[in-house]
Amino acid sequence: MNILCNQKKLSQAITNAQKAINNKTTIELLRGILITAKEGKLIVTGYDSELSIETNIDAQVNKEGSVVVNSRLIGEIVRKLPDTFISLETDADCNVYINCMNSRFKIKGLPAEEFPQIGDINVDNEVEINQIEMRNMIKQTVFATAIEPMNPTLAGELFELRDNNLSLVALDGYRLAVRKSEIKDGVDTDISAIIPGITLNHLNSLLTDDGEICVGFDSKNIIFKLKDTKIIARLIEGNFTKYDSLLPKDHMTKIKVETRKLQESIERASLLFTSPKNNLIKISIMKDMIAITSNNENGNAYEELDVEFEGNELEIAFNSRYFLDGIKNIDSEYISIEFGGEVNPAVIKPIDGPEYIYLILPVRFS
Repeated sequence: MNILCNQKKLSQAITNAQKAINNKTTIELLRGILITAKEGKLIVTGYDSELSIETNIDAQVNKEGSVVVNSRLIGEIVRKLPDTFISLETDADCNVYINCMNSRFKIKGLPAEEFPQIGDINVDNEVEINQIEMRNMIKQTVFATAIEPMNPTLAGELFELRDNNLSLVALDGYRLAVRKSEIKDGVDTDISAIIPGITLNHLNSLLTDDGEICVGFDSKNIIFKLKDTKIIARLIEGNFTKYDSLLPKDHMTKIKVETRKLQESIERASLLFTSPKNNLIKISIMKDMIAITSNNENGNAYEELDVEFEGNELEIAFNSRYFLDGIKNIDSEYISIEFGGEVNPAVIKPIDGPEYIYLILPVRFS
C-alpha cells in the first residue's frame, strides 16, 4: 500500500473508527483498525464483533493494499501531525511507514486478512431521516436506556416505523421516554427493531446539521449510511416491553410551567447532593404554585415557582437526576406535567413542538 491523504480527514476517519473499538478487549487484532486503500479512497474501519464503523476519505492511491494497525497508536500520531498531507506506506512484513513533512514513523501492523468482518448485509427495508431530526430523537430518549439490565432488551431502544410515523422508545424500569416523528417517505412494511443504546450514542456523535441519514435493516442487523461513514450493528433480540400499556389514561393533578425556570429551580435544589444515591427532591403542588425542597446532611434548599394548576393539591418526590434528564431535553418554552397521585407515574410533555412523552416513577418519602 502506498497513499497520500489529508491529515485532518484521516484523523477524523480514525476517530470515527475508534468508537467501534472495545478498549477492554485483550485481542490485539480488535484493538486495531483496518486501513484499506483502493480506487482513489482510503477506508478506515473499526470493529468489535457487535459494531462496525467504516469511513472513507479521498486519497491519492499509488498502490492498493490493506493493513491492521493499533488504533490508539496511529490515532495519536496522526492527530499530532501538521495540517497537511500524510504519506502511508506498508511493506511485506506489515510495517506501516507514516511520513509528514519532517516527521517519520514506523509502526508494526498486522495482516488485513485476519481482521474479522461483519459480512454482507442484505437490506430488506430502508428509510431516509433528516439528520437533525434523528439527532434530536436520540438525544431525547437514549439516556433512558438501562445499563447492564436483567432484561437485555432494556439496554436498547425500540425503533418502530408504521406508515410514515417513526417512534424511538427507551425504558429502564424507572422512566420511559418516547419521541415520535413523521417521515416523508416511509416503507411498505412496518419495522420494529431494538437498537443498542451504545450504537445510538455513537451514531449521534457522527450526525451533522446537513442532509439525510439512510437507515436499513435485515433480520439481525441495522445499517446507518451517512455521506462518508457507514455503521453496522447487531440488533438486540427479544420482545420490547409494550410501552403503550405503561402510559396513564388519566390524572389527578396537572400543572403548566416554564421549562427552563423549573429546570433551574431543580438544579439549584440539587446543589446539596454529593451522592447519586441521595438526590431526592420533594415537590409540593398547591394552587398556582409549587415548592421544591431538598434536605440532607449538608442542609436544606427551598425553591418556589408559579404554575398554572388544575386538580388536587399534592406532595410527591422524585430522583432529581431522572427528573432533570427529561426536562432539560425539551425545547418547548412550557411543559405540562400530569400526576396520578403520590405513588403513580408522572407524565411530562412539551406544550408545543414535536411529540414527546417522558414518564417518571416517583420515590416514596417519609
